[in-house]
Amino acid sequence: MSKTTPQLKIVNRLHVLRAERRITQEQLAKEVGVTRATIVAIEGGGYNPSLELAFRIARYFGTDINTIFSVEEDER
Repeated sequence: MSKTTPQLKIVNRLHVLRAERRITQEQLAKEVGVTRATIVAIEGGGYNPSLELAFRIARYFGTDINTIFSVEEDER
């Protein structure tokens, strides 16, 4: 009998933090050294940032990675 391992889904609060700071996706992208399209993809959940980029984003917001990114189990 094989047990299925749940898939992990990374969720983020990037849009919320950006709105609180009143900055655009373009401004954030420039600050952390990526394109606006990358920020759009992260916010939409279509792209998980590298660990380095996650640290750059967290550093920009003056917080830790866990405040921005969290993991949920996706029971499919």
